[in-house]
Amino acid sequence: MRVALAQNNYTVGDIRHNLNLIKSSIEQAQSAQADVVVFSELALSGYPPEDLLLRSDLFGLIEDALNELESLNSEVAVVVGHPRREAGKTYNSASFIHKGETLLCYDKQLLPNYSVFDEKRYFTPASDCPVISFKGVNISILICEDLWFKEPAQVAKLAGAELVLSPNASPYYYGKAPVRGDEMASRAKENNIPVIYVNQVGGQDELIFDGCSSAYNSCGESIFTAAEMAEDFACVDFDKATNRLTSLQPSSRQWDDEEEIWQALVLGVKDYVKKNGFPGALLGLSGGIDSAVTLAVAVDALGKDNVNAVMMPFKYTSTMSIEDAKEEAEALGVDFDVISIEPIYEAFMQQMAGQLAGTQLDTTEQNIQARCRGTILMGLSNKFGRLVLTTGNKSEVAVGYCTLYGDMAGGFDVLKDVSKTMVYKLAKYRNTVSEVIPERVITRPPSAELAPDQKDEDNLPPYDILDGILEAYVENDSSISDIVALGYDEATVRRVIRLVDINEHKRRQAPPGIRISSRAFGRDRRYPITSGFGRQFK
Repeated sequence: MRVALAQNNYTVGDIRHNLNLIKSSIEQAQSAQADVVVFSELALSGYPPEDLLLRSDLFGLIEDALNELESLNSEVAVVVGHPRREAGKTYNSASFIHKGETLLCYDKQLLPNYSVFDEKRYFTPASDCPVISFKGVNISILICEDLWFKEPAQVAKLAGAELVLSPNASPYYYGKAPVRGDEMASRAKENNIPVIYVNQVGGQDELIFDGCSSAYNSCGESIFTAAEMAEDFACVDFDKATNRLTSLQPSSRQWDDEEEIWQALVLGVKDYVKKNGFPGALLGLSGGIDSAVTLAVAVDALGKDNVNAVMMPFKYTSTMSIEDAKEEAEALGVDFDVISIEPIYEAFMQQMAGQLAGTQLDTTEQNIQARCRGTILMGLSNKFGRLVLTTGNKSEVAVGYCTLYGDMAGGFDVLKDVSKTMVYKLAKYRNTVSEVIPERVITRPPSAELAPDQKDEDNLPPYDILDGILEAYVENDSSISDIVALGYDEATVRRVIRLVDINEHKRRQAPPGIRISSRAFGRDRRYPITSGFGRQFK
């Protein structure tokens, strides 16, 4: 039996677009003489459809699409994921369609409700594990979470399954691929049954789906892995007599470390901009490391002709920063403008002179500088339709080292889940591809340049210390005592945690950004704005 793996990039809610992708892959499967073609979880609706699942008209479109797939009367059997509603309940389902007839509709048994998942909000879990006999092979369909636990695969094996086909929508974070592979390999080995795993690929708001569809022999051996961060199509053959899979093509090369994260960011920007219909992107280019990396990601994602960079100097902006921003823009070939914010800032201050009389300079004046820049960028966005990319990194977003309606003003934050220390690593990686970030941007102390001779470390711990504390507190939910036990100064730990806690209101108003860690701000880490929890540990 030949099984085709169709790894596609779907758009949530665009049933017609998704159906066309599926039909195109069916044609590929026919050309490849496949017996079965497998698509990812909820392929027809895209994943995750969220509250679209509460709309009855969505299910009308899904039913029309399923009818159209049946009407193809295809010789190739189709395993396609879709939401299904019956008797007032909604299921996460996959249909097995062959020659104009749906031979089996499987409903997902285990519904994830942790991290970025909230499937129990929408779906009803099933308990049946049907097996279908097709061309002499007993096939079981298990959807995503069903294979992360032992029981569903065991039940399928006891029901006589000889091959598992698994539609998935498994979101990416750095380091997940080997964990996921180990789980799939374990299910195959535990039950002496080959597993074919098909994942979707692409960006969906904060989430990245990395693809990496794969096939595992009954001994747990990985025999094929599809492309990472890209669409792919491949076939494997199943020999029932030997209980083995054979790949018809070599595995795609998988990215390494910073290269993998870079490609995830590129995919996230590309899909967010294109799927939302923006003609391009623009950003404020400060001459600093964050905006330099953001610009390079944007150009890699969208092409130089679809990205604009704007330098908005003030009297505290160094000549070095202006020079470096210009060099970055020229290296990447993007349109580059310089718009001074001094007259705008002075106009603001003049208008507020009466109210501010007798007060001392503080962060208020610094934030007004940032808000002048935000206003310029949003004005250009309104006029030309391009999406404003903000440039704040995870370290800054965590502790509130950013300005509401200033550098936080925009539509998408490329580095929202990227720590400052990782930003430096990404800059060094990108320069191995081509030199686009000046060396002194990487080596000089970071500064917001909102005050004379300002440096980030005047207000924050060194980033290697800050990021270690943030990883423990934000990503691992470690307590103060646990973090101190790692070797960090207790006063510094308490200060950082307080900054994280009191800035939740800023993060709620921040633009979405790409998730690359196992715990990102946004739909992943959800903390109350109003909370007295931290006061108990003073």
